[in-house]
Amino acid sequence: MSNKLTAAEMGRMNIDQYRQADKLPLVVILDNVRSQHNVGAVFRTADAMRIERVILCGICCCPPNQEIHKTALGAEESVEWLYFEDTKEAVKALQAEGYTVYAVEQAHNSITLEEAAEKVQRDNVPCTKIAIVLGHEVFGVQQEVVNLCTQCIEIPQYGTKHSMNVSVTAGIAMYRLSEAMRELRIEN
Repeated sequence: MSNKLTAAEMGRMNIDQYRQADKLPLVVILDNVRSQHNVGAVFRTADAMRIERVILCGICCCPPNQEIHKTALGAEESVEWLYFEDTKEAVKALQAEGYTVYAVEQAHNSITLEEAAEKVQRDNVPCTKIAIVLGHEVFGVQQEVVNLCTQCIEIPQYGTKHSMNVSVTAGIAMYRLSEAMRELRIEN
């Protein structure tokens, strides 16, 4: 039988140490995500993956907010975040900074998440800057935003539903892309 690790045994950073630590050049853009709980969950996963920042757009609620805090559990204080009223402006700003921006959306000519991770590996650039856009719980990423993105990434699904919860999707995408980026840093 295995005993669960204590917080001390896990050796987690405090917020100040986290803010000073190197981050992966991976940014999550939330395009009009209405649920404060989904926003909080994205912050919490962003902290766990040590990504660069979260960008909140449109109707997304911003910290400080009690409902965000319920799921973020303080990650909204450790993870850098910005707010843009218009998601298109956020995408353009990141592209100007050299980010490749992908919409996580079901679309014609999309690539799978695994193909996107393999592309990171194939390009073999440890400092590849990537941003992913996730959209509204019902309507997804706005078409005008999809049009600005390099490509769409799709997570294959095999059940009866055509979509997953936005925070779950964000978590899956952040995990797979961050692992591909970490592998490159180890290899180089």
